[in-house]
Amino acid sequence: MKRARDDAAVPESDRFLDAPHPRDTERLFGHDAAQARLLDAYRSNRLPQAWIIGGREGIGKATLAWHFARFVLAYPNVNSAEVRHAQDLSVPPDHPVARRISSLSHGDLTLTRREWDPKSKKLFTEIRAPDVRRLIDLFRQAAGEGGWRISLLDSADDLNKTSANALLKLIEEPPSRSLFLMVAHRPAYVLPTIRSRSRMLHLEPLQPTDVVRAMKQAGEPWSRATVDDLTAAAERGQGSVREAMRLLDGKGLALARRLEALLARLPDVDWVEVHDLADILVGRDGQEDFETTLTTVFDWIDATVRRASAGSPASLAPYAEVWEKIAASARETEAYNLDRRPLILSIFAGLAAAARAARA
Repeated sequence: MKRARDDAAVPESDRFLDAPHPRDTERLFGHDAAQARLLDAYRSNRLPQAWIIGGREGIGKATLAWHFARFVLAYPNVNSAEVRHAQDLSVPPDHPVARRISSLSHGDLTLTRREWDPKSKKLFTEIRAPDVRRLIDLFRQAAGEGGWRISLLDSADDLNKTSANALLKLIEEPPSRSLFLMVAHRPAYVLPTIRSRSRMLHLEPLQPTDVVRAMKQAGEPWSRATVDDLTAAAERGQGSVREAMRLLDGKGLALARRLEALLARLPDVDWVEVHDLADILVGRDGQEDFETTLTTVFDWIDATVRRASAGSPASLAPYAEVWEKIAASARETEAYNLDRRPLILSIFAGLAAAARAARA
């Protein structure tokens, strides 16, 4: 695998806090049907060359993608006994391929993700065209070990227009025995031409019991949490291990409850409370709280849209518009390191306006 940077100690955009990276996660909880589907497709010897693994952030999409990549590279012969008798996509952690993937040293697997900017000392906010060009260079070469060449992209949501079109050209005319595994938190926003050339594998949110098991597997500090706290975080995380972990980190649960109370009052807004909340999210120390805020807001919009889906389509349009505006403003705020206060105020103003328009 080609490293995207020389310094392995810099932050990885696809790693959450101090949790094990998906490539090092040995067990995958709650997605037996998805594993079976990938395994059956591989055994059929008619494996689609491009897959979009979609679903809510933090439910195990990347872990599934890494499991599949590891399985294919460890057992490139679909007629082997290991493939024929496999019950899932697990590979022993001491397998040579598993060790090389864990150390990012397998030459036939490339990882595309948001990279580290040594000038700003921050992660880029997008997957850029040069990141995809490195992938293109790999696929122009013969597989180093005579088997598969695999691209793992985490996530497709981070592609900009230029990098998405560059990836499309490669997917349109892929070399033989090539496999593209693309994680997507919101598959509907992936470039339509990429979606049309890919097989969609949608993962459902995890059950709270599976979220708890995944957090315990992740080790400290989550494994030290009480059963009550683990259960409360799992239930509020709505099937996402990532969000449950965030809620357990610091004052996440208290912040989520505070946000839910504000959102429940819409279209009425307690501006004193909103200003107080905005003050909490200022500065580097507020990064995790900021992400919890955005996740809670997006979850509220999604839940509101689901509840309203049986009504008039016109009532859904205001929420779709405010979702896109919030997402764009959040990206701009992070990209240019802007003050978060105006963003928080505009989020609640936009949500209030959407709630009023939906009721009209």
